[in-house]
Amino acid sequence: MNKIWKYWLILPCLIFASSLLAQRAPQAFYMLVGTYTTGKSEGISVYKFDASDGSVQYVSTVKTPNPSYLVVAPDRRHVYAVNELNHKNNSGGGVTAFSFDRSTGVLTKINEQPSGGDDPCYITVDKTNHWVIVGNYSSGTVTVFPIRADGSLGSYTQRIQHEGSSVNSERQEGPHVHETVLTRDNAYLFVPDLGLDKVMIYRFDAKKGFLSPADPAFVEVEAGTGPRHIDFTPDGKHAYLLSEMGGSISAFRYTGKGHLDLLQNISALPPDYTGPVGSAEVTVSADGRFLYASNRDESNTLAVFHIDGKSGKLSLVQHQSTLGRSPRHFSLDPTGHYLFAENQNSDDIVIFRRDQATGRLTDSGKRLSIGNPVCIQWIPAP
Repeated sequence: MNKIWKYWLILPCLIFASSLLAQRAPQAFYMLVGTYTTGKSEGISVYKFDASDGSVQYVSTVKTPNPSYLVVAPDRRHVYAVNELNHKNNSGGGVTAFSFDRSTGVLTKINEQPSGGDDPCYITVDKTNHWVIVGNYSSGTVTVFPIRADGSLGSYTQRIQHEGSSVNSERQEGPHVHETVLTRDNAYLFVPDLGLDKVMIYRFDAKKGFLSPADPAFVEVEAGTGPRHIDFTPDGKHAYLLSEMGGSISAFRYTGKGHLDLLQNISALPPDYTGPVGSAEVTVSADGRFLYASNRDESNTLAVFHIDGKSGKLSLVQHQSTLGRSPRHFSLDPTGHYLFAENQNSDDIVIFRRDQATGRLTDSGKRLSIGNPVCIQWIPAP
């Protein structure tokens, strides 16, 4: 009886504490949008997003050429962007460092460095906040940059050149690095290479900022499918690789130390779709229960899958039109209640409500007009 009375005495306190925590949960976020600047955009635009009602307000813009992918440093005071340029039309690809003022939402350029290749399309910061790693698409190179004490970037200290080709002579005539993704323990780097039909795997020494081939050094996928992006479940036990040219998702069990074991291949495309294929982005929800993938070209859809918690295998939930053209990227907001679909070729971001219980998407009716949006990153607002 004493235990029962203790429970009833404690229960109101627990409810009150939970209420306070809910009230304190961040609802306001800065949304940083990377773009291509060949059209209406001038660089990176910053917006303020209110998750309580899904509203978005413009804050600022910083000019920089083709910032097609961004990353927020762990300190949340610095942002790094690729400048997707090449030697055919410019002096080559670049990487730019910015400071970010959370009180004003303003980005300020610190410095820039050559990216060590053509058309850099992805950038990541390691967990120690000491190194930036960039993937250069057209040249098929991976480069490592040191982060200085003031947040600026030093010249790259390592450059790895991929070699080889695959079966599609037009798209896979040489290596095409599309992403550089570190594992949760910061010990391994996964690099999908569209031109090689391989995911290259590297050990990462965070003290020295040095990459070396893992054992095995790669995972090979079906020829001609063109691996593009990979994402891991929050617990790190499973990984999902989206192939751009094949429109398929490969589910893997991650056993640690760079080892991926294939579990399943499943199409990301609607079953009745017969047009050209150009799948783009893949993301696992923060709760690890759902996976989202985007399809471009004439499909312009988002695929929603349920992830089986035990097996890691996928089952289809929904295909949702992005209500625009060419969703190169999309992003779940930090609360998980919304999905932002960036339609590159219709110059807009369509905001979908997300049912956290089912994973399904519905149109919120909200739109954001912006030239060629292709990347979103988030920073909590004070």
